[in-house]
Parts: sequence; structure tokens; C-alpha cells
Amino acid sequence: MNKQSDRTGFAGKVLVITGAGSGIGRALAVRLAGLGADLALSDIDGDSVEVTAALCEGAGVRVKADVLDVTQRERTLAYADEVRAHFGTVHQIYNNAGIAHYGEVTHESFKEIERVLDVNFWGVVNMTKAFLPHLIASGDGHVINVSSLFGLITYPGQSAYNASKFATRGFTECLRQELLLSRDPVHVTCVHPGGIKTAVARNATASQGLDAAGIARAFDRRLALHSPEMAADTIISGVRRRRARVLVGAEAKALDLLSRIAPSGSQRFGAWMSRLLRIAPRPGAAA
Repeated sequence: MNKQSDRTGFAGKVLVITGAGSGIGRALAVRLAGLGADLALSDIDGDSVEVTAALCEGAGVRVKADVLDVTQRERTLAYADEVRAHFGTVHQIYNNAGIAHYGEVTHESFKEIERVLDVNFWGVVNMTKAFLPHLIASGDGHVINVSSLFGLITYPGQSAYNASKFATRGFTECLRQELLLSRDPVHVTCVHPGGIKTAVARNATASQGLDAAGIARAFDRRLALHSPEMAADTIISGVRRRRARVLVGAEAKALDLLSRIAPSGSQRFGAWMSRLLRIAPRPGAAA
């Protein structure tokens, strides 16, 4: 691709993507490589991120692939400096790494809740804090944090996940306000995907007494409505237009509207949907 003639706003820029080994992260990497962006890709699974890197290198862009656990703060801080040294600059970070867990508050352990918050929220905080000085220095920075539909509405059996994604949304929206006040050259986008066909649900853990595999199959069959590629295209379009919030999927847009119009009603709707779809049955209940 002729980077000089590209008008998409991504060619020649250095982009960082976590959770790049599969799902939305891989789809973002491949799409952005095709738009001429140089990429720093990371995932906790080294083999999977190497596959993504190989797919992206075919576009003729520079690619750096690393194993990274975003919960390890000191490693994340060092990684940011390594990426900056490797490419000379950093323009955008896509904080996409995340995990899921099924379990009701009365049954899930403190450790299970902490694990979800460590990855989904503190991972975002670690990466954002680590890279923000480099993004400011680039003169054209952008932070893209992936929350969820469950960062807009709540759903039974997802207390830890809901908490992590609401926290990500709050952190991201506050960051955007602060950067508007400071006038630093960094844009901020919070992404709320709806039902996307990714490995997050299939790899989710579950509290004792719950069938994680059965719940994942039900999610894939009934709620996973969109491909990772569709999600990536929607996110890229929103980033290009510097949108503060990107909603992925008609269901995300509809339920966001419901939560604004009738907050209590959206909670009742979530409970009704849980009974109807039986996505998060009580321990001991039929799957």
C-alpha cells in the first residue's frame, strides 16, 4: 500500500493491540495492517499472537509480536518503553484483552471476582498509564478501551464481568474529560460490543456447580450475533471519526437506549432474558 496516498488515517502510524491472538483483537490487527498501520501485537498466548503477526506481515507493514500479561504492571510499563524504542513512536493503543466468568454473587469466590477485575479493568489501567506519555509525545494519540454491552447494562450471573466493564467505561470517560481539559493531543474512545463470536465466552470460567461449556454453547448459539470482523470494522470507523463511544451491534444500541430511558426497566429486562435464555442457571439447575 502507498502510505502517502492513504486517506484512512492509519497508514504509517504505530498501533498497539492487546488480546491480539484471536477474536476482535486479531480482526483489528488484520484490518489495520491492510490500512498500512505498523503494529505492536500482544497476547497471553504466544502461539496465537504469532499467527496473527504472520497474517499481518503479509500486508508489508512492520509487526512486533510479544507475550504479555496485562495484569503484570511492571512488565506492562517495560513493554511500553520497548514498543516506543522499537518503532520510535506510538500513536494508538487498543486495550482489547479480556476474560469472562459466570457466577452469582452468593456463589463466586473473592478470587474469581479479583481475577476478572485484574484483567479487564486493571489491565486497561496498566496499559493506559504505561502508554499515555508516549501517545502524548506522538502529537496524535488515541486510546481505545474495549468495554462491553455489559458496561452499559447489567445481566444476572455476570457481576464480576459487569463490574469490570462498568469500571472500564468510567475510567475511560473520565480520562477523555481530563484530556479535553489539559488539551493534550490524545483522543479517547470507549467501545461497547454486543454479541460477538469470539473465544472469550468459550474460554470463560464458572463458579462451582455451573457448566461453563454449556453456558458458552448457549451464548454462541443465542447471543453471539456478529463476527469479529464486523466488530473490527465498526471500531475502526468510530476511531477514524474520533467518536467518544462506539456501540457494536443493533442490540448494543437498543439496550443502551433502554438503559437511558428506563434504568430499572433494563434490569428487569436482563432478569427476564436470563430466565428465557437460561444463560446463567443457578448451581444445580438443569443446563
